[in-house]
Amino acid sequence: METMFGEKIRLNIFTTDSEAARSYNFRSSTNVLFDGELIPLDISLDKQKMTDFLSEKLSA
Repeated sequence: METMFGEKIRLNIFTTDSEAARSYNFRSSTNVLFDGELIPLDISLDKQKMTDFLSEKLSA
């Protein structure tokens, strides 16, 4: 996604037990946040849905 969206997006990957994740109540091992809001799992796991989601959010 960083390659596709360039400087419009900053990607960080953390484990669920990391300091950055402690303030969230994650229930699974796959969690994607955009501007602090949890993205639905069906979008998070589907490349095309995630691309569409980010395109919409980043163009606003």
